[in-house]
Amino acid sequence: MFLRRRDLVTGTAALSALGSPLLGGLVRPAAAADAPLPPPTGAFTEDTVRQIARQMARSGYRAPRQDLPTQVDKLTFDQYRSITYRADRALWHGDNLFFDVEFFPRGFLYRPRIDIYEVRDGQSAPVAYNPDLFEYGDQQLRVTDDLGFAGLRLRAPINAPGQMEEFCVFLGASYFRAVAKGQNYGLSARGFADGTGDPRGEEFALFRAFWLEKPQPGVASVVIHALLDSPSVTGAFRFTIRPGDMTVFDVQSYLYPRTTISESGVAPLTGMFYFDRNDHSRVDDWRPAAHDSEGLQIWTGGGQQLWRPLVNPVDVRFSAFSDTAPRGFGLMQRKRSFHDFEDLALNYEKRPSLWIEPIGDWGPGSVDLVEIPTPNEVNDNIVSFWRPKDGLRPGQEYPFTYRMFWGWDTPEPTPLARIGATYVGSVTDDKAARFFAIDFSGGSLASKPADTHFHLIPHASAGTIRNVVVEPNPSIQGWRSTFEFVPGDAKAADLQCVLADDSGPVSEQWVYRWNA
Repeated sequence: MFLRRRDLVTGTAALSALGSPLLGGLVRPAAAADAPLPPPTGAFTEDTVRQIARQMARSGYRAPRQDLPTQVDKLTFDQYRSITYRADRALWHGDNLFFDVEFFPRGFLYRPRIDIYEVRDGQSAPVAYNPDLFEYGDQQLRVTDDLGFAGLRLRAPINAPGQMEEFCVFLGASYFRAVAKGQNYGLSARGFADGTGDPRGEEFALFRAFWLEKPQPGVASVVIHALLDSPSVTGAFRFTIRPGDMTVFDVQSYLYPRTTISESGVAPLTGMFYFDRNDHSRVDDWRPAAHDSEGLQIWTGGGQQLWRPLVNPVDVRFSAFSDTAPRGFGLMQRKRSFHDFEDLALNYEKRPSLWIEPIGDWGPGSVDLVEIPTPNEVNDNIVSFWRPKDGLRPGQEYPFTYRMFWGWDTPEPTPLARIGATYVGSVTDDKAARFFAIDFSGGSLASKPADTHFHLIPHASAGTIRNVVVEPNPSIQGWRSTFEFVPGDAKAADLQCVLADDSGPVSEQWVYRWNA
């Protein structure tokens, strides 16, 4: 099943999250019977959701019911989009707060009923469903049954004082997404990933319930608690969300496996990469590029900074960057000019980068990258996450605390020069070779003396790198390095390089996976 990402983005903004659970086209089946959640008491504490998750992990998984009345049982995308929440009925509307909350109806791809509670003064109570909370493009879609909600959107005056605008959505499985000031929706995050890209199918955990803490007047942050559930794991999440020039989520999560999970994904990020100048050979498109993110950036526990350009591969591609206690990683969008994409409708240059900063020692593991072939820009085909080395075992509690930065770049500058672009093409007089051009800019380059001698330190796991050139690139106030890669008999090779002067490396490390 495919959805038109262009329609989703140019229609209801939040619905651009649609289709994310279709990644890879495989979903592990779950039990069909319904089991009600353990009911929370009126009193709500910081441990309430943890207690529920811990209790649920001790019993077998039973999926939430997904049956709907006939009128809304088989909604098309356009029908679903025509059911809109009334802004004057938003939770906290008229309370003179920095935030209000709107809710999504059930239907289309979003069938499970998600329990939603409001927390006031340490007491939780359900947010009541009423069909008149919504407006209907077709009144036949209005049913009086107590359907409940599918998800929620947060609004705040993120772009202009007094103007409430959507900046964050929780909708579909454990997916959520956010933007910073001046941005459009792009990549998504998830609560947990299990078996991403596995031929056996991926298991998609579900945020089954949310508790929304009512903020105090004048406070520009909001706290949301979420209960995660799947056949393999339960979890408790606490999100402290602060929108602005950089929208920041402080995340406290606790995972409780029901089974042994060897392919666990912590703090997973999901986006789309269709093509760019490093990977354009199989795409006949008039634009220069189309993607949510262009590269995976990693800051290792040892202080090494890596940049891995994304590709749209022919076959599913896995990459793992082993590390201990990483300082950060993220799927980044560095191209910020309209002319990088030339797309008036999708505005890829305004899509957020998402940087994950682990808090505390996450121990040994790897930052994994899964790249899945896509024939168009409809499907999310890029996933990255942290995979603990030893996996997760039942009967244990696994805490992971981290900070998420949705914005234009990483939260902290680096003194190292960064890769601004990667270009790949053929070599005119040698069809067996590939030509690479890499631009470096920023960091300490501008402060270097004019006569600084720069050179490239390249490496290839197979084949040969030849004809290396480093020269100024005045258009970016930086430098460009070019080289030719001759694979020989190799079918795959890992390429690396770093820009250096006579005192040592001055740039982040470029890493690239070449396949025949």
